[in-house]
Amino acid sequence: MFEDLLEILKELIHRIAGSRLFALAAMFTAMFIILIVKLFHLQIVAGEKYLNDYEKLTQKEVSIPGTRGDIYDCNGYLLAYNEPAYSVTIQDIGAYPDSASMNAMLLRLVRILKKHGCSIQGKLEIGLDESGRMIYTSSSESARLRFLRDYYGLRSVDSLNSPDGKYPTAVSPRELLQDRWQRYKLDEMKDERDNPLILTEEEALDIFNIRYTMSLTAYKKYEPISITSHVDEETMVEIMENMDQLQGVNIEETTVRVYNDSIYFAPIIGYTGKMQEEHLEELKKENPQYELNDIVGRTGIEYKMETKLQGGKGYRNLIVNNVGSIMEVVSETKPTTGDDIYLTIDRDLQIGIYHLIEQQLAGILVDKLKNYDVEVTSGTDASKIELPIKSAYFQLINNNVLSLNAMAAQDATPIEQEIYGNFLSSKERILEQLRQELMSPHATIMKDLPRDMVAYMVYIYTYLSGETVGIVKRDSIDTNSDAYLAWKSDEISLRDYLYAGIADNWIDTTQLDIGNKYSNADTIYEVLVDTVLQDLREDTKFDKQICRYLVNDEIITGRQLCLALYAQGVLPYDEQQVHLLNTNGDNYAYTFLIDRISNIDITPAQLALDPCTGSVVITDVNTGKVKALVTYPSYDNNRLSGTVDATYFNQLQEDLSLPMYNNATQAQKAPGSTFKPITAIAGIEEGVVSLEETIDCTGVYDEVTPDIKCWIYWGKHGPLNLVGGIQNSCNYYFAEVAHRLSTDANGVYSTERGLEALRQYASMFGLDRPSGIEISELEPKMSTEDPERSAMGQGTNKYSNIQLSRYVAALANRGTVFDLSLLDKRTNSEGQLLEDYTPKVTGRIEIQPSTWDAVQQGMYNVIYESSSKRIFRDLEVEIAGKTGTAQEDKTRGNHAFFISYGPYTNPEICVTTNIPYGYSSANAASLAKNVYQFYYGYTELDYILDHGALGVSNVTIGD
Repeated sequence: MFEDLLEILKELIHRIAGSRLFALAAMFTAMFIILIVKLFHLQIVAGEKYLNDYEKLTQKEVSIPGTRGDIYDCNGYLLAYNEPAYSVTIQDIGAYPDSASMNAMLLRLVRILKKHGCSIQGKLEIGLDESGRMIYTSSSESARLRFLRDYYGLRSVDSLNSPDGKYPTAVSPRELLQDRWQRYKLDEMKDERDNPLILTEEEALDIFNIRYTMSLTAYKKYEPISITSHVDEETMVEIMENMDQLQGVNIEETTVRVYNDSIYFAPIIGYTGKMQEEHLEELKKENPQYELNDIVGRTGIEYKMETKLQGGKGYRNLIVNNVGSIMEVVSETKPTTGDDIYLTIDRDLQIGIYHLIEQQLAGILVDKLKNYDVEVTSGTDASKIELPIKSAYFQLINNNVLSLNAMAAQDATPIEQEIYGNFLSSKERILEQLRQELMSPHATIMKDLPRDMVAYMVYIYTYLSGETVGIVKRDSIDTNSDAYLAWKSDEISLRDYLYAGIADNWIDTTQLDIGNKYSNADTIYEVLVDTVLQDLREDTKFDKQICRYLVNDEIITGRQLCLALYAQGVLPYDEQQVHLLNTNGDNYAYTFLIDRISNIDITPAQLALDPCTGSVVITDVNTGKVKALVTYPSYDNNRLSGTVDATYFNQLQEDLSLPMYNNATQAQKAPGSTFKPITAIAGIEEGVVSLEETIDCTGVYDEVTPDIKCWIYWGKHGPLNLVGGIQNSCNYYFAEVAHRLSTDANGVYSTERGLEALRQYASMFGLDRPSGIEISELEPKMSTEDPERSAMGQGTNKYSNIQLSRYVAALANRGTVFDLSLLDKRTNSEGQLLEDYTPKVTGRIEIQPSTWDAVQQGMYNVIYESSSKRIFRDLEVEIAGKTGTAQEDKTRGNHAFFISYGPYTNPEICVTTNIPYGYSSANAASLAKNVYQFYYGYTELDYILDHGALGVSNVTIGD
C-alpha cells in the first residue's frame, strides 16, 4: 500500500513538473528568494552604508555666538547689556519644494509675528515709511549702492550702471522688486479655496525679505537664520501650536542688546547690527572667527571696541544630510563672554547737560518767534534775525510732528478732516496749474513766476534728477550751453529747459513709458509731464511743499494745526486749551505754541527751526578724559540694534533736526574768535608783537583788500595790548598780528607765510588732526586762505566741538596735548582689570610762561572785564573763557561758540559749547554757565529735569 501511495506521488510530481505552471512557479519562487536576499543585504548587512550614500551625510561646524560684554559709565552705572530673549529662526529643510507651498508657510508665519507686533529682520534694505510709501532703508547712499550690488549679484559697486543698462542705480524700490516678485511667485499666491490672494504691501515685503535673506545664505542650509530677534511668550506659544504647518521654523534662545538712558548715550555707545561685508575682512584680521551673519557693533563704542566686547564663539559639530537636516551632534564647545567696558563719561552729567541744551534752545526760539511775517535779507544782522510763527506751524507738518496721512484716514477727527480737505482741494488746483504751465507753448520764465510756483518747478527738476529717479542725467548736461546758463539765471522756463534736455540727450527716455522709441520731442515731453505729475500725487515731500504755502496764505491756520496736536496725540488732551483754541482763534494759537515750547511740550528738535541743535564737551584738562560729550538732539538706539525698526529709521533719516548727526564730533564750523588765543600765542612767540606793545584799533583794518571791520565799527577800541586784544576780541588787533606774521624781515608780504605760521601753532594744539576719541569724527580743516581773517577764526578754518575741547585743555594745563579718550578701563566678566586706558600725550607746547600768563589773563578778563561779565557775575566758580561767533549764511543766525576752563587758578575741566545758528555767542556762554553750576553741584539734576526753557541773555557780546 505504501508503494501504491509512492507511485501516486511520483505520478503527481511528474505531471506537475511537466506542467507549464510549475516552470512559471519555480521561476517566481527563485526570483522571490533572490529579492529577499537582496533586501536583507541592503537593509541589514549594508543598510547604514547605503543610507549614508543616499543622504550624502556630511560633517558641518556650526558656530554658537558668544555673550557680548557690558558697557558702564565711569561710576559703574550699567549702560548697555544683554537681555535673554527668544528669536524665531527659519531653515530650508526641503519641506517646501515649490514657491507656492513656501510662500503659504511664510505668509502664515508673517501673520503670526505681525499679530504680536514683531518685525521681520533680514538683508532686504527696503521698507515702508509711515505713509505706506516704499523706500530704501539703507543708512546712506554708499550703503544703498552696496545693497544694490548684492541684490544684483555683482562683485563690485563699480559694476553698477553697466552700459547695457542691466544694473541701474536710478531705480525705485518698487521697480527693483518687480523681477524677483515674479521669480518668487508672490503674484500667484492663492488662498485655501484656490482664489487669488491679495497681500498687503507689508506682508509681501516681509515674505520677500525672508526669501531674499535665505537666498543669500542658501549655501548654508544647515544653519538657520534669525528672522526676528525678540518674541514674547504668547508669540512662542502660537508658533509652537502651528509647528506642523511651519516646517523649518524654530524658536531659539538668544539675547538682545539693551541700552539704558539711550537718548543720552546713543551717539557715544552706538548700536549693534548684522555684519556689513566691508567690515568683515577688517575684523577677520583680528579674529578669524567672524562670519557675515554675525551681530557686531555698527557705530560708536560698540563698533570701536567690537573685538573686546564680542564674546568668543562656541562650536557644534554636526552630521547633516543633503537637505540640511541635522542627523547627529558629534561634539560641542561652549561660547565665552566678552569683556566689559567702562567709559569716562558720567551718566548724570550726560543727562543733565542734554536737558540744559534743550532748554537753552527752547529759550532762544521763544525769544525769536514773532506773530508777524518776517523779511530776512542779506543785510539783516544775523544776530537779530527773527522767525515768523508761521514757520513753526509749518514745521509741525514738515518735520512729521503731525501726519497728513493720519488726517486722510477714515477715522480722522473733524479738525483733521478740515485740514486735509483744505489741503486736498488746494493740491488738485496746484497740480492743474502746474500742468497748464508746463504744457503751455508760452511758459513763463522762472524769475517771473510767483514764489510758490518757482518752488514747485524747482522741486520737479530736483525730483527728476534724484538718485532713485534719474530721468535728468546731471552729469550729461553741458554747463556751458545757453539753456543751462539761462536756467542758472532764471531766464528760462522749466518747460523749455526740459525740451533742451530732450534735444541734448540729458533726459533719459528709457526711464519713461514712451512705447515707440522713435517718438518725437513733443511726445516724449508729454509723457514726461504725465509721469512727473502722476508721481507728485503720491509724493509726500511734494505735499509738504504745498503745505508751506497753504500755511503762509492761512488756508491752513495755526489754530487748526495746534488743535491737531491734540487730535493726533502729540500732546495729552487738555480740554481747557482746546476750548481756548476754538474760541480765541489764531491769535491765541501763537500764545499757545510759545507756551508749549517754553514748557518743552514741543521740543526744538521737533520744530527743527534755527537753532535746533547744540553740543557740549567737558574734558578733564589734566588727564584728557572726556567727562561729558553731549549732542542734541539724539535717538533711541534700542530701536536700531539687532533688528532695525525700518519705520523709525526712516523717521530719523527724514528728521530735519538730524538726530543721528553727532554735533559734538561732526558739526564742523569756523570757530570764530575762539581761535584768537592761538593767534596771540603765535604773535608773541614769533616776535612780531610784544606783550606790552599796543596796536591802535581804528575800527577798520585797511591793510588788506577788502578791508576788515572790527565788530565795534562804527566805533573803535583804540590802543590795545595782547591781553586787551583778547579781552575785547578786537578784529583789528588780530588782523595786524596776522599781517605781521605774513611779512618777512625785508618787509615782503606772503599770505602763505602767515598761514603757515598760524597752521604751525594750531597744529601744536592738535587742530591738525582728530581729537583721538574712540568714535567717528570728521577731520579738522586748517585755513588755507586769507591769514588776516584766518587769524580771527574765519578763512577756511573748520573744527568740531571735540577738537576745540582738546585745544582748550592744552590752554588750561599750559601745554600738554592729549589724544582725548572716552574709555576708562576694560575688565573681564568677573570684574578683573584687563586694561586701564590712559589718554596718550601727543605733544607738549614749549612757550614762555609769560605768554601763558598773558593769554590766560586775557581769557579771564573776557569773563570778568568785558561785556560777558553780565552773564557770569553770579557764577560761583572762577573761570576763563572766550566767546566766538561765525557767520555761514547771511539769511540765517550766526553760529555761537564758547570755550572755557575752570577753576581759573587750578584748572580741572574745560567746557566747550556750540550752538549752530545760535545767533549770538552770549547764548553759548549762558549755556556754559549753567553747565558749570551743574557740574560743581550748585544745580541739582532733578531741578534741571523739572525746568522749562531757559531765559535768553540780552547781553550783546562783541566778537
